[in-house]
Amino acid sequence: MMRTIPERETIDIEFKSDLKGLGDAALTETVVGMANTEGGALFLGVEDDGKITGIIKRHSDEIGVMALIANKTIPSVSVRAEVVSEEGKEVLRIEIPKSRSIVATTDGKILRRRLKLDGTPETVPMYPFEINTRLSELNLLDFSAQPISDATEDDLDPNERVRLRNVINMRQGDRFLLTLSDEELDKALCLTKEVDGTVRPTVTGMLLIGKETSIERIMPTAKTSFQVLEGTRVRINEQYSKPLLATFDIIENHFKAWNPEREMEHGMFRIPVPEFSENAFREGLVNALCHRDYSIMQAVRVAIDDEGLTISSPGGFVDGVNLKNLLTVEPHGRNAVLADALKRIGLAERTGRGIDRIFEGSIVFGRPIPDYSESTENCVKLFIQRREPDMTFARMIVNEEDRRGKSIPINSLLILSVLRENRRASIRELSERTNVSEARIEMNLEQLLEGGLVEETGDGRGRAYILSRKAYPAWDNAKGTDRSKYEDLILKFAKKQNNTVTRDNVAELLNISEDQAYRVLRAMIKEGKLVLVGKGRGSRYQLSE
Repeated sequence: MMRTIPERETIDIEFKSDLKGLGDAALTETVVGMANTEGGALFLGVEDDGKITGIIKRHSDEIGVMALIANKTIPSVSVRAEVVSEEGKEVLRIEIPKSRSIVATTDGKILRRRLKLDGTPETVPMYPFEINTRLSELNLLDFSAQPISDATEDDLDPNERVRLRNVINMRQGDRFLLTLSDEELDKALCLTKEVDGTVRPTVTGMLLIGKETSIERIMPTAKTSFQVLEGTRVRINEQYSKPLLATFDIIENHFKAWNPEREMEHGMFRIPVPEFSENAFREGLVNALCHRDYSIMQAVRVAIDDEGLTISSPGGFVDGVNLKNLLTVEPHGRNAVLADALKRIGLAERTGRGIDRIFEGSIVFGRPIPDYSESTENCVKLFIQRREPDMTFARMIVNEEDRRGKSIPINSLLILSVLRENRRASIRELSERTNVSEARIEMNLEQLLEGGLVEETGDGRGRAYILSRKAYPAWDNAKGTDRSKYEDLILKFAKKQNNTVTRDNVAELLNISEDQAYRVLRAMIKEGKLVLVGKGRGSRYQLSE
């Protein structure tokens, strides 16, 4: 019989031995730690190595265990417990919900789960500064709105308030703010709050217009670093504790100096094509400064190296945001008041969809989609890879936007990017690679088909989509590494088809003529990658052993 209990522990799977009778306190502490993290399942009667050893008689009382946990936690954690039989032994499975508040044991212990360096989980204390972090993740506390008890209006810099007004003016912010007095402006943006008759700066106020010396004293976590690395050589390595608007100006100027451009002709105009999209960089930096966890003693890091651009922000994704829904989840962040202030002054995307600009900035030049895969529970890391632009693809995008008279929607750009990289994909494959629902993929494909950017191929279960040869005539100009890339696609396709491929397969896969497909296949035979089997229209090309 197949085993139903997991083989190993994870952040949401915990094993507990009951050979000596697990104590009530240890059981409750484990439940609290899991409830304060992601919830999950606790298997009582399983050793750390996954060996099933069973439970004692007392723990076979499911209702009694559920009542114990409810009575020993504050607020009460409502779990589901069930005795299951596995390998001839009884195991108590306890389903623990993720708590929407901070949970403690009745004797005052607040705990959480974390992964150790070896990838195994452990339950550890939740320290006071981590409580604010957790509440922020659950959208129960806006740290940026809190008044700072040991700060006064003297800790605010009048020159930075002037800079703030200039930013509003230059970046088309809320111009109503320019009509306000300094005192009214501070209140409108929640830069200050009155506490017991005394006006005190908020965290947002200190971050935006605080004096540098005051920020270093009161908010030592508010640091930002900029690095440029060439191989192992460090070209720039600077760290700043300045207010955010000053920091943004400094980092942006550094970035421009290390972001060379080329030009692309478009009719009578020349369009600049930078190494990294300035819009993507700007939104990535604003997101890092705005949504970071300011309770963590770690700097926002901007680094440019031989591989690309990295922007790291302390603090993981907020509750409800993950790698699969970055582009679809409703906009919400960790520091709502700070985010609102940055939107109103014009520095942040007003719709809250700055993430769209980050992806758009890479896709429109035919470069890889930005990568967040190295993000952890303690850090959000954006990586934008260095890559030569695909000028043919970029011209296709520009021409289509000229025809529409507006920008191409982000979901359509994602579809075009996947088809450029993979040459051919079904609706299901497009949905999997873009993390967009199949219904939305179909809707965007209809518009792309009408615009002539995409063509449909095959029918029924074999229906797929490719870039239009008319809109994207890239194959005829493909040489060197591009042609090698297409050969790799042919080899991968053949492996899925019992190690063989036909000329028609290649023509459809790469969106080229049959004559072009024949020439590519003949070249691969000469290189020893394929072997011809059969003659005439029935011939096939088989992978070389």
